[in-house]
Amino acid sequence: MRKISMTRNMRIWMTTMLLTLASGLWAQTAREAIAFNPKLSASNYCVYPDSVKATMTPPPEGRRPFYISTYSRHGSRYVSQRKCYDIPMAVLTKGDSMGLLTPLGKSVMAELRAIIDDAEGRWGEMSGIGKQQLRHIATRMTQNFPEVFAGKARVKARSTTVNRCILSMGTAVQQLVAINPQLSIDMNASKADFWYLNHQDRRLRQYKTPQVAKAFDEYSEKRIVNERLMAQLFTQPDSISPDDQKWLNYYLIKTALIQQNTHMNKRSQLMTLFSEDDLHRFWQIENVWWYVQHGFTPLNGCQQPYTQRHLLRKIIHEADSCILLPEPGAQLRFGHETVLLPLACLLGLNGYDYQTDNLDDLEHHGWWACLIFPMASNIQFVFYRKSPRDSDVIFKILLNEQEATLPLPTDMAPYYHWRDFRNHYLKMLDDYEAVRDKQ
Repeated sequence: MRKISMTRNMRIWMTTMLLTLASGLWAQTAREAIAFNPKLSASNYCVYPDSVKATMTPPPEGRRPFYISTYSRHGSRYVSQRKCYDIPMAVLTKGDSMGLLTPLGKSVMAELRAIIDDAEGRWGEMSGIGKQQLRHIATRMTQNFPEVFAGKARVKARSTTVNRCILSMGTAVQQLVAINPQLSIDMNASKADFWYLNHQDRRLRQYKTPQVAKAFDEYSEKRIVNERLMAQLFTQPDSISPDDQKWLNYYLIKTALIQQNTHMNKRSQLMTLFSEDDLHRFWQIENVWWYVQHGFTPLNGCQQPYTQRHLLRKIIHEADSCILLPEPGAQLRFGHETVLLPLACLLGLNGYDYQTDNLDDLEHHGWWACLIFPMASNIQFVFYRKSPRDSDVIFKILLNEQEATLPLPTDMAPYYHWRDFRNHYLKMLDDYEAVRDKQ
């Protein structure tokens, strides 16, 4: 793993993504981006940057795309766990029973009740916005790489058995077939594929050192308190316990931010409760939490991204097989951000294999999880060759449809030689597993 500062390529990529996410803003800091568009503070609740078309670098002369391999997060969804709403509602209800709610506090409680009623029975389900995202991504894929989806090309699609992932797969495939009815489709969602589509390595996920807990608690505790908001909601804020104040602030922000993924976005006024500083602090807490859970932090032994070693091997081995076929095709995989983020770190996409034990450095160095895993986020491997007999297959990798970099030497950036990639990453996985087996 590389211990890096923010490289020029990484800055260029971040600027491109921020231009996309912020609809015209050029920003160098997360604080600047959030000031322009507060919804960018949403971390894994961010809506997919669906409006800016990526610029594609032409491939070397004579090379044409023939195969695409992807891993995609499901589209925009409702909140997956009711506690996100129940916790703030419980605090507000308790305050109301004590006669402590201000008129604004009563208004917030009423709006929260309306949000809960709207989400009832839809916990974790994909919204209409999510379906639109998948249709648009599938359409752009065929427009950018028409050779891959021409004629009777074979498309193999696999999903976890979670409803929103199945619907994401079905929506994307349906759009591909609408564009080309001749496609040969193989689509399935089975627990038999969980070993690579949604592998949650208990050994790594539960490996949290005391250093991680201490560093995260110190980082978050000074950012999660919001005395200004409490004074607006309660006539006597000191009567509300510190824990209740902390979690009311945290979950109200989450509630406000996830509404951008549902039709309630047009009705909700919760975002007006929070200042730019409030949202930036929330973004910082979430960003650090995702890093210590899934990034290459020395605080956790620099191992967490290896949760996705099976997925990476699967991608490599299936690509090796498909490269041998004369006809074009695609393999599409649909799952979750808890897979896509560590996969991006394992690959070292755009420097996301960054290592630090100083959590205050993370934001400055550009390790921003929100740029990796908005709703409907995706990693695409796009393969090129001159003919089926071409022994030097090349590829490029796209992160959320933007050309991305890998920690590999290349003489044709943003394209890489497939043999270099497979040799590098298979050795990396082999080395990790050899050490793991001895532990």
